[in-house]
Amino acid sequence: MLIRRYFLLLLLSVSGSAVLAQTLLPVPPAPKAKVDKPSFIPFPIVFAQPETGLGYGLAVLPVFRLGTDTTTRKSNARLIGWRTQKNQSLVQLTHSIFTPGEQFLISGEASFYNQFPINYYGFGPETRLEEKSVIQYKVFIFNQRVLKRLAPGLFAGLQYRLTDLRDVGVNEGIDNNPLNSRLFDRPAREYQQSTLVSGLGPALLYDGRDNVLSTFRGNYLEVSALLNGGALGSDYRFGRYLLDARHFRPLTTDNKTILALQLVGQFQGGNVPFRELANLGGANLLRGYYEGRYRDRQLVAAQAEVRRVLFGRFNGVLFGGVGQVGNTLDDFDQGGLKLAGGAGLRFRFNRRDRLNVRLDYGVGRRQSSGVYFSIGEAF
Repeated sequence: MLIRRYFLLLLLSVSGSAVLAQTLLPVPPAPKAKVDKPSFIPFPIVFAQPETGLGYGLAVLPVFRLGTDTTTRKSNARLIGWRTQKNQSLVQLTHSIFTPGEQFLISGEASFYNQFPINYYGFGPETRLEEKSVIQYKVFIFNQRVLKRLAPGLFAGLQYRLTDLRDVGVNEGIDNNPLNSRLFDRPAREYQQSTLVSGLGPALLYDGRDNVLSTFRGNYLEVSALLNGGALGSDYRFGRYLLDARHFRPLTTDNKTILALQLVGQFQGGNVPFRELANLGGANLLRGYYEGRYRDRQLVAAQAEVRRVLFGRFNGVLFGGVGQVGNTLDDFDQGGLKLAGGAGLRFRFNRRDRLNVRLDYGVGRRQSSGVYFSIGEAF
């Protein structure tokens, strides 16, 4: 704006005394460039479940672009805080940032769960619903990834993850006996002492999605590793290897019906504590099973969604998935494959940036089901 005004003054100064002698007409202000302002929309959180009672909190969901180049995809973050009637609380910040020109992709998480309750069923592909116990703990998670652009959509770099688990306790055991829990099948160190897991490793990522919040078209492929060991202060030595492949494409020319596919593999070797085992179930992977309903060292899962615009800001989703866990890949033939499916609604909370609030109902095998309320798509 200032440069434009200085340029106008310069033109007037060199136009000659005859022009300056005349009465100057007002110079209309230069049109303002459109600024893509960040979106900071607060969102109230209210929920209730037996382990927590009534919970309440707030989420702030900024969506923004760094720089003025509109070919740079928008970055996003999520700041959530909530508290429950039973004095349980969560503070969580997640972020995914594209620097100008997408030269770097910086993503990560910082979370603190205080007295966080979970249903624990043990580990392996054949755990039973009647063996549920309720445990709780405090945990701090820090995860940070910095990736450098190698080619359009292709990034490579390093990631670091730290998990600090403390104050593990059993609130409710099998048959209402706190001393009877599958947690005690694990090595005593895992539940009697604090657990620090610290790992560093490489990550290779291709992200060709048109929008990372709600994708219409594009592909996503992540291959990464975390090597946890004593040199990084970790109490446990193990490796974690992840494969995450996704494909999105419109089924109609107006982008109102989208097919979304995902394949996930998580493979671990070494001495893995119970909380670091691969989890099947939850709001993002095989909805219809409680998160951690099945957990073990190895996991493979695939899921699909058909997303359809309904009316106004509302969209509908049909989804299904299949997966399995095991101590080794040979164990995948035990207990039968885990199948799940369901349907959901989406409300476009931020229409400009396609940020959805979702409500899903999923059903799994063996009387498993769940209702999931979350922000953003499952994948």
